[in-house]
Order: sequence, then C-alpha cells, then structure tokens
Amino acid sequence: MLPFPRSRAKASRDMATHPFRIANFRSYWLSRLSGTIAQTALAIVIGWQVYGLARETMDVRGSAFMLGMIGAAQFVPLFLLTPITGLVADSVDRRWIVRATTALIGLVAAMLGVLTYLGDLSLPFLFGAAVLIGIARAFTGPAYSALAPNLVPRESLPTAIAISSIAWQVGSIAGPSVGGLLYAIHPDVAYATITGLFVLALVTMFTIGPVPQPPAQKDRRPLARILDGFHYVANNRLVLAAITLDLFVVLLAGATALLPIYARDILHVGAQGLGLLAAGMGIGAAVTAVWFSFRPMNSNVGVKMLVAVIVFALAILTFGVSTSFPLSVAALIVAGGADMVSVYVRQSLIQLHTPDAMRGRVSAVSQLTISASNELGEAESGLLASLLGPVGAVAFGGVAAICVTLLWARLFPELKRARTFDPPDMLQVEPQHGEAKP
Repeated sequence: MLPFPRSRAKASRDMATHPFRIANFRSYWLSRLSGTIAQTALAIVIGWQVYGLARETMDVRGSAFMLGMIGAAQFVPLFLLTPITGLVADSVDRRWIVRATTALIGLVAAMLGVLTYLGDLSLPFLFGAAVLIGIARAFTGPAYSALAPNLVPRESLPTAIAISSIAWQVGSIAGPSVGGLLYAIHPDVAYATITGLFVLALVTMFTIGPVPQPPAQKDRRPLARILDGFHYVANNRLVLAAITLDLFVVLLAGATALLPIYARDILHVGAQGLGLLAAGMGIGAAVTAVWFSFRPMNSNVGVKMLVAVIVFALAILTFGVSTSFPLSVAALIVAGGADMVSVYVRQSLIQLHTPDAMRGRVSAVSQLTISASNELGEAESGLLASLLGPVGAVAFGGVAAICVTLLWARLFPELKRARTFDPPDMLQVEPQHGEAKP
C-alpha cells in the first residue's frame, strides 16, 4: 500500500521546487506579466487613435489600411534587428536588456500620453512611436524568454517555462482589454495606467539578483553564432513545426488589428464596446491559464495543440461573420482560450527542446515568427480589409488557418507524436503491461 505515501512525497517535492518559491522568479513573473499587459494595452490604444485620426480624412477601407501600416511600422525594425538580438541575449546580462528596453517603451508611452493630453497627437507621432516600440520589443522578447530558465533549478524548469508562458500569453491577450476599457474611461487614464505598469515591470526587474550567464563562444565568429539559432530551428522538426504553425495561423486568422473597425463601423458599440471585445480574448486566456495552474497538461500535447488551433480559427471565423455583439464577444472568449492552449504547448516545447546556450537565439527566431504573425498579420489584415472589406478579410483568414493546420498535421507528424513536453533524451518510458521492452 505505497502509492498514497509516494504521491504525498512527490507532491511535497513539487511544492519545495515550485518556481514561485524562488524570489527571483516571482519578480521575473510579475515583471513579465505587467510589462506584457502594458505593451499590448499600448498597442490597442495606438490602434484606436490611428483609426480615429485616419477616419477624419479617409473612408473605412483607407483607414483599415492605415491600421495595417502601424503594424508594419513595428515589424520592420524587429525583422531587421532579430538576427542580432538573439546573440545579444546569449552574450549580455539578460536582466539589463529587459531593464533598458522596458524603460524605453515606458518613456514612449509617457510621451504619447502627454501629446494626447495636450491635443497635439498626430499620425506621424504614432508611427514614430511604433518604430521605437518595435526596436525595444526586438531585444526584450529573446531576453525575457531566455532569462526564465536561469532563475530555477533544472527540476523546476518545465513548470517555470509553463508559468512564464502563461504570464506572457495572459498579458498579451488581456492587455488589449485593459487598454480598451481604460481608454473608454478616458485616454489620460489609459496612458497613466500603461506607464505605471511599465514602471512596475522595471522596478521588479531590478529586484532580480545576479543570474548565471551562458559562457561566450569565443571560438566562433558572431555571424556563425547568429546562424546557429536558425540552423537549430530548421533541423529540429518539432520546434520548426510549432513555430511555423503559429506563424501562419495567426498571420491569417489574427483579428485584433481590426477590432476598432468592428467596434465603430460594424457592431456600432464605440470605445466601450472595443474594450469588451478586446476583453473577450483576455477572459478566455485567463480562465484557461487558471485551469492549467491546477491541471497542467502532460499528455498528448501535440494533438491538443492542433485541436486548439482549429478551434481558434473556427472562433475567429464566427467572430468575423457575426453581427451580434454578444455572439462576437463569446467567439473571442473561445478564441482566447484556444490560443492559450496553443501557446502553452508551443512555448513549453520550444524552451524544453533548446539548450540554454542557444535559448536567446532560438527565442529570437520564435519572436520573429510571433511578430510576423502579429504585426505583419496586422498589415495583412489591413490590406485584405481594404480589398475585401473587414468581414471578408476575417472570414478568409479563419478558413485559410484551418486549411494550414490540417496541412501541418500531415507535413509534421512529429506534432501528433509529441505526447509530453520532455525531449526524447529525457524520457524514461516504462513499457505498459503486456508490452515488450524495446
């Protein structure tokens, strides 16, 4: 009768090594959560202001194109800098990278808040801010992702990566709802809160003590080390499948950039409705994250990711064709929950299948695809909306994302075979009853 004592012993060990028992990790988690909420809230506020200013002189389709261009303004510097940002994250103290970039974006938010208060905001200022945000994010993402594994012991790493992913995903999905709701109260309230969140992220990052830094590879030239990250992703089919699936699905089915159009000109619910629409995905993500905190996923992770991506695309398709505000919010709640499942699996697979010395560079490649799917996806959404109209653009994206997911399931059978997050060299599989040992 030993199973119960063993279970209690295992639970005791898990609690003893839980990442939240480590002060450095608690500070990191709070910094990442608050910083991500601030970044994504700032993005929705900028989008609403761009659309509002553009609508003063343009029609809906022309204003939709301007929304797309604000995404491109963030993506271009990130695309150009990504080859070096991963190397920087593997060579420089990752804490200082995050501190510097958080301070930069915080100053940008404060500047936009002042211009909004003075009534001097214009499209050139907003596009300039978008470029600075893109530069900062290019360095922040790889450093944040690569820092988490340095803060916990090896046995806590899977849990730390999952919790870190939850902070990023909840922040990235809940942030637009925070920005939209606060902007509906008053633009000054929105910018003051966003700036305060950046200050919180910066202060908590300064409370993290010294952490290990991977040894520099002095025997290899910087260009060769940069290419190592791309080679690793290309040669690890499971990591490649997880990264590229997210790239194409969110690139095609992302609808966040078009929320201002739906709120103002399709559902006719204004800034308050925009906040509720943006809150939909945040609610879905938060509920799913709470579920994972009590019931972590540990079986058939690849299949569950594929199913979640299809559910996400179906929910976005429903949102795109809906003319009912309650149905639109419900569809976005489902989309947020499904997206949380997908990102939880993807981030855990990527981090656990990557050596620490290469996490910065591999995280940079992952961030490039994430940004391509988000910011470049905004440009794609804006362009399609200018050609097909917003409803046609979202509906097309939802159908195309389903097709891509089915294709990826055939091209990358590694996804369906991924049963746990552990890489093959960590698995110690015991044969089931009646099976022969290999």
